[in-house]
Amino acid sequence: MPHRLQRILILAAAVLLLPAAGRAEIVDRVVAVVNNDVITLHDLNEEGADLFRRIRQEIPPAEQEEALRRARQELLSNLIDKRLLEQRAAELKITVSDEEVNTAMERILARNGVDRKKFLHDLQMGGTTEAAYRSRLRTQILQQKVIGLEVRSRIVVTDQKVKEYYDSHFGGEKQQDGYHVLQMGVAWKEDGGSPTREEARAKAEKIRSQAAAGGDFQELAKAYSDLPSAADGGDIGVFGKEEMAPYMREVVEKMKPGEVSPVVETPAGFQFFKLLSIKQGDVIRQAALESMKDEIRDKVYKEESEAQFDKWLKDLRDKAYVKKLL
Repeated sequence: MPHRLQRILILAAAVLLLPAAGRAEIVDRVVAVVNNDVITLHDLNEEGADLFRRIRQEIPPAEQEEALRRARQELLSNLIDKRLLEQRAAELKITVSDEEVNTAMERILARNGVDRKKFLHDLQMGGTTEAAYRSRLRTQILQQKVIGLEVRSRIVVTDQKVKEYYDSHFGGEKQQDGYHVLQMGVAWKEDGGSPTREEARAKAEKIRSQAAAGGDFQELAKAYSDLPSAADGGDIGVFGKEEMAPYMREVVEKMKPGEVSPVVETPAGFQFFKLLSIKQGDVIRQAALESMKDEIRDKVYKEESEAQFDKWLKDLRDKAYVKKLL
């Protein structure tokens, strides 16, 4: 066992063996060892500050202790994985420059339609400093670089895989009855902030034009949509007529598979949709494979990336020395 690791474990054990009265005065301690590195209680509390605050505000007092215990354990596992990724980045000599962090921040500001001053004010109101936010952003960029090199660069989505996905998901009895829809939306600020109602409409129309011209709807949704479905590339699944909101049903019923709808005003902002397929009993109408290739390729790539990343991370854990002390 490396000498540094021995010292870490001796220190951690000494802290854990202190009497309760003495331990109450300790402001920090080691909660996990990851190879020759450590995660402290301070690291854990900093990472989970927002989550812990919400638990204390929203969970009944009698259930808070158990909820906090579960949250700490889950966060600690996530921190261990992050530390393993950072260590792997160091081995690969992957770094993130200040310029890359600046560029990422500017992209986030543009996507959210806010200026830097307002963004930093919102961070401060949420209990986060600019330095802490930039640190998290740097870690995210680092992780993306490592995953891109170690996992995603090895994934190839061939035309054959795209066709197989198309045939299995859009061309058979397994398909659920109803309308398979992709969704994108842009919200505006009710308090007169940016984006205004007019700015939100203009942004929605611009993105809609890109999608209608053949742009990858799912990538556009991930980059620009303000709706929760953005994480899934705007894919909200299959809806029957009676399940759709009136504003959605009015446009979707008139569409042909593969088409992108006009922009419509909704309670959640300005939205538009892409119809992938319709199944009514034994009758299936679907967008042509050519018009769906980008969406399908993106979905297959995402599924394979997630599967390969899980396997890669498991291998990383298996080869590491990890000891939880919480």
